[in-house]
Amino acid sequence: MQVVRAEAMGMCFGVRDALTLAHEIAEPKSTTIHGELVHNATVLADLEERGFAMTGEGSRTALPPTVAVMVTAHGISNRERDRLQGAGKSLIDTTCPLVRRVHDAAQRLEADGYFVVVAGRRGHVEVRGIVEDLAHHVVVESADEVEAWPYGKIGIISQSTAAAADVAAIRTAVIARHPAAQVRFIDTVCRPTKERQAALETLLDRVPAVIVVGGENSNNTRRLVERARARGVLAQHVQGPDDVDIDGLRGIDTVGLTAGTSTPDAVIDAVARLLESI
Repeated sequence: MQVVRAEAMGMCFGVRDALTLAHEIAEPKSTTIHGELVHNATVLADLEERGFAMTGEGSRTALPPTVAVMVTAHGISNRERDRLQGAGKSLIDTTCPLVRRVHDAAQRLEADGYFVVVAGRRGHVEVRGIVEDLAHHVVVESADEVEAWPYGKIGIISQSTAAAADVAAIRTAVIARHPAAQVRFIDTVCRPTKERQAALETLLDRVPAVIVVGGENSNNTRRLVERARARGVLAQHVQGPDDVDIDGLRGIDTVGLTAGTSTPDAVIDAVARLLESI
């Protein structure tokens, strides 16, 4: 089988920087990672093997057991930051600067009197961190969820890994539903996400099927899968080579390969080797 790789895929600089910092910690057992450092099972297994304690994504209300607490690349709210430091925790911050940019944009909008619309996946750890510092906001996942809100000033931002096309549709819907409102849009979809989405579009013109490698909880990976399927291309979302449905690829001699921004190069290469051996 011939494998065609997307021109842009795999780990972004924010994830690489977070992992580099984690590997520089001399005594991992003395540090708790506050959630999943990245949404990738292979990476998380390696961190656990090294001895890091990890707070579950849904269990972050409990205080971490160690004094040292690593903030993940997805970031946390200022409210959560104050809670941890108020409890005597020492923070090791690996928040991606592009995620920090989303937080700053949201808070600027609210400070300027805007009702903040966050385009993103409801309940996602990054989105939770953004909205915990906002008094007046709503999270919408699609244009269909846009309502006629009773506000004269509406600001729109997005989760950093949202699909740019979805954000554009939400923006259009907000403007249409609020013709008299002052609408301000700040584009906060990060560049690595846009590059991977654009590379996928090019790839989908060349292949009948695509394998997308990334964690089950990875929002940007899921968006890549959804886009491929929306284009009518067969798409498999796998975390590694063991997840590839070989039978589902019967009759296909060329397959595309891409990966989310938390996926290590070694995992991508392992999937590629499997596909090439079919």
